[in-house]
Amino acid sequence: MTTASRFIPLSSDTETKPTPAMREAIARAEVGDEQRGEDPTVNRLQDRVAQLLGKEAALWLPGGTMCNIIAVKIHTRPGDAIVADGMAHIVRAESGGAAFISGVQVEPIATARGIFSPDELRQALDRLRTAPTPYAPPARLVCVEQTHNFGGGAVWSLGELSAIFKLAKDEALAVHMDGARLLNACVATGVPAASFGALVDSLWIDFTKGLGAPIGAVLAGSRAFIAEARRYKHILGGAMRQAGIAAAGCVHALDHHVQRLAQDHANAQRLARGLSQIRGIDVRTSKPESNIVFFDAGGTGLSNEEFLAALSTRGIRMGKVRGEIRAVTHLDVSEQDIDAAICAIADIAASPLQDTGRQGAARPGY
Repeated sequence: MTTASRFIPLSSDTETKPTPAMREAIARAEVGDEQRGEDPTVNRLQDRVAQLLGKEAALWLPGGTMCNIIAVKIHTRPGDAIVADGMAHIVRAESGGAAFISGVQVEPIATARGIFSPDELRQALDRLRTAPTPYAPPARLVCVEQTHNFGGGAVWSLGELSAIFKLAKDEALAVHMDGARLLNACVATGVPAASFGALVDSLWIDFTKGLGAPIGAVLAGSRAFIAEARRYKHILGGAMRQAGIAAAGCVHALDHHVQRLAQDHANAQRLARGLSQIRGIDVRTSKPESNIVFFDAGGTGLSNEEFLAALSTRGIRMGKVRGEIRAVTHLDVSEQDIDAAICAIADIAASPLQDTGRQGAARPGY
């Protein structure tokens, strides 16, 4: 039996820990009253992200779910409908926040990887309009996710997004991007973040995933949009005081952790290649587009829950999403860790009866 030399956290890129250099930047941070707009580090981060995403203004928030909730609130009115992929984070992983806060319903689009076409968007709009006015809820907003988490880290291409944006504008709909892993998409494609930003009305990036900061996301849009977002931030309890301590980690991440996302993508591809050679393991795609790998271990004779439990006894944590095992690479996972995980999976697959455990699967951060 091969044992991992240390705990290997692969259930989510939310498991990243601040690096020593990031901790030092946090300790040195200039701070002020963020709620009053007086924290210099927060202000610097907001200006930088606005420029990065090609928007007029930006707003620092504690986390990405609040970014999505605020954006939906601004773009819609109670009783409206939003259109999104059926497995989007905004639909499946935010505790019904859009409905609870904004009183909207979701018209889901079923896709294989989270990317939908203009024809599929048109069909969703037609479904909403089956009943004549005033019986049908008006569609106000289209939501896209870049990269798509439950779609296996799938990347919207510039062309795909441009086609959706054109149809949305023809239909007088706003477009919002859940850009939690947008910079993964930028590194994977070489497309600047502002080019994606030009094709949506609002978007945000998360700093607590592959970028490795402990707290924070930044929402961007027009000046009027961000002015309204600041009010909702206060209503939702997101306004803070000396938040520069947290924002400094985000600034450090922009300086040092963006281009290294390519290593996470390489590690995900290394993992997928290794898994595809193991009998009984069914990998969704042998070449992941970013840093997320989905696979099924049912062919080994173990359920995915049992397989995850067996991995846990070897110091390797992965998660279960949509019935499959999900592994997410990030800055706290090395190439050597990937190789150790592949060896452990191969060992378990070769002798499943010896490794069956009952601890259950870890619940991943999203």
